Amino acid sequence: MEHDVYIAIGSNLGDKASTIFSAIGAIDELDSTSVVRLSTLIETDPVGPGDQDTYLNAAAHLRTALPARALLDALLSIESDHGRDRANEERWGPRTLDLDILVFADHTIDEDGLTVPHPRLHERLFVLVPLTEIAPDLTIPGRNETPAQLLMKLSPAR
Repeated sequence: MEHDVYIAIGSNLGDKASTIFSAIGAIDELDSTSVVRLSTLIETDPVGPGDQDTYLNAAAHLRTALPARALLDALLSIESDHGRDRANEERWGPRTLDLDILVFADHTIDEDGLTVPHPRLHERLFVLVPLTEIAPDLTIPGRNETPAQLLMKLSPAR
């Protein structure tokens, strides 16, 4: 059974755009997984400690037959392949690549290291802007709101 999955993508170290496009290529090569749509890349200010470079952020719609945990493991491996060392980095600090599962079909998952929908999805413009571009009417499980509705709450003038 295939699932529609939405992920957030971010980078603020190195050649950010090349890293993001390389990661999308790697995701598209995963077993039983294809990239359906990628949002526009947007530049955003960092949220986190210290003096960091700006981020490039995007969202992608995937279709996969992988279970959520297997997809997460594959995404973490892709991060690692692109130079990310989660074990030795500062929380919300600079990173070469960040891949987060935002929504996994209509599932609500709360396991060690895997919470879906992403617990801070509704608080982050850098997630909601690109997600709204590719899936404005997607109903977020457990919230019964769409990305467009959540974005309007954070940025009423949009």
